[in-house]
Amino acid sequence: MPRADVLGPANAGQHAIPIAVFMTSFDPGGTERQMIELIRRLDPARWTVHVPCFHASGAWFDRVAEAAASVVEFPVTSFRTPGTLRQLWAFARWCRAHRIAVVHTTELYSNLFGLPGSALGNVPVRIGNRREINPDKSAGQIAMQRAAYGFAHAVVANSQAAADRLLLERVPSRRIAVVANGLDVTRVQARAPHSRVRKVAVVANLRPEKGHDVLIDAAVDVLRHVPDARFEIVGAGSELEALLARVDSRRMTHAFTFLGHRDDVAARLADADIFVLPSRSEAFPNAVLEAMAAGLPIVASGVGGILELIDDGRTGLLVPAGDPAALADRLRRLMTDPALALRLGNAARDEALARYSFDRMVAAFETIYLTELTRCGRVETGQPQLAAS
Repeated sequence: MPRADVLGPANAGQHAIPIAVFMTSFDPGGTERQMIELIRRLDPARWTVHVPCFHASGAWFDRVAEAAASVVEFPVTSFRTPGTLRQLWAFARWCRAHRIAVVHTTELYSNLFGLPGSALGNVPVRIGNRREINPDKSAGQIAMQRAAYGFAHAVVANSQAAADRLLLERVPSRRIAVVANGLDVTRVQARAPHSRVRKVAVVANLRPEKGHDVLIDAAVDVLRHVPDARFEIVGAGSELEALLARVDSRRMTHAFTFLGHRDDVAARLADADIFVLPSRSEAFPNAVLEAMAAGLPIVASGVGGILELIDDGRTGLLVPAGDPAALADRLRRLMTDPALALRLGNAARDEALARYSFDRMVAAFETIYLTELTRCGRVETGQPQLAAS
């Protein structure tokens, strides 16, 4: 059986549609930020939002708890244990008991569990998610997720690059939708123009695919030409010790600051001069979107969804992934040409504010929910409430 609801059901609109957004936990991360904002911004007069999860823990739990009708745990630590099947059946019973009309899973593990579980629970609309391009997924995980997508009525990718990956995995195109990540445009801190361009910021979890090692290698050349350049790394992860050792071996500890996880990312971006993301793989990075909105000139790898965000030479500069020489060249160019840095940053900010917002993202998800509910006869056309069943 699932653990007791962390929160009891809240009062909702009389005709609100009960939906469940399935999370793994509430630890900080790009997917978690986007899905938590979705949960918080869905109209409570239209939707009663429940949040099933594997672990009701993490630094951002309170942000969900104050907005959701309920948060309930289905504790799973490994899909290889017999207890997983018990939790799957418990989740199916929970869906039936709460008359859940839509289940929306959010990443690999919730896709694997929540999509077949909601099918067992006779949930009329099941929405999967795709927010990465398999930088660290095994062939077995990819195959299992592909099988789980078979239970979904729609799979939402956060970029065309992620949607293309779904097509490669033989998910039918008719079941693929693209909803780009959102941005809270009311909380963006615009960066004041700086006459000296020296401080480079990176916001990314410390994982191999993020390419921090490439930046460290590029910094050797940057510091040779611009000795007062500085590099600020925001993010935590398993690569910290290896990256610290790499910086130390190149005698650059004076130039690098590793800040770990920070909740004041907007302030860190406003204090920077350049934003870098040297990733080897990306779907649609929130950090680039936030840096654009802050008006920072950006140097990033030309991979995945970054190609959809950055127009090379107009809203930022793109480099080949894994190429420290090219990265160093673009960084030096911005440091020695403040006018170019300002022009790129202004164009990036204009683009971000014009095209991306959480309101747009939430509206797109609501359209998908209602389209699928209408298709299965659970709502009348254009009416945001359940039809009699």
